[in-house]
Amino acid sequence: MTTTFPDISLSTERLVLRPLDEDDVPALTEMMNDELVAAWTDVPQPFTEDAARAWLTEYTPGERTAGHGLHLAVAEFLTQRLVGLIQLTRTDWQVRGTELSYVVAPWARGEGYAAEAALATAQWLFHEQKFERIELRTAADNTAAQQVAQKIGCISEGVLRNACIARARTDEGWIDVRTDYIVWSLLPEDLEGVSEELADTGGFTSFSHWN
Repeated sequence: MTTTFPDISLSTERLVLRPLDEDDVPALTEMMNDELVAAWTDVPQPFTEDAARAWLTEYTPGERTAGHGLHLAVAEFLTQRLVGLIQLTRTDWQVRGTELSYVVAPWARGEGYAAEAALATAQWLFHEQKFERIELRTAADNTAAQQVAQKIGCISEGVLRNACIARARTDEGWIDVRTDYIVWSLLPEDLEGVSEELADTGGFTSFSHWN
């Protein structure tokens, strides 16, 4: 049984999902220091270029080869500018399930990029990797992440009370704040019609071609 993800790239009409590389370090550093990214993730603050370099050269390849997950840069197809990240973690190869999360750069928000990249990843997982379940966890107050989950067809399964540690900025710096997780799931049958619906409503440009 395969227990690692391949080193792959995926493409949509607007985006390329690919492994991170050295050229991404400046943009990755800037994105990870954004206030919303700091608030809703556990990324160390401040996030330095050295940390970014270690993350893409050591941590992300190690996670893939160990079978734990996959980290992909999301870039605009035409400009190659870094839009964000797609991360697969807590992968269970026996259950064929994994947890999906996403980060979007401040300048790219509101364009439907997170939903487009997440849906492309989900289609690849279900069709090519034969996965049976994708799970998303969104902090209770992170409405933007919840909207992405809803757009790609996820079903809300419930609340993990007091299970999430978010962060808030104070005069003294960042402090941890406990909150709830909303748990979402996506199964292969949940994707039926989602691509067409999003394209029709302007959620993102429809796509069919893979690298």
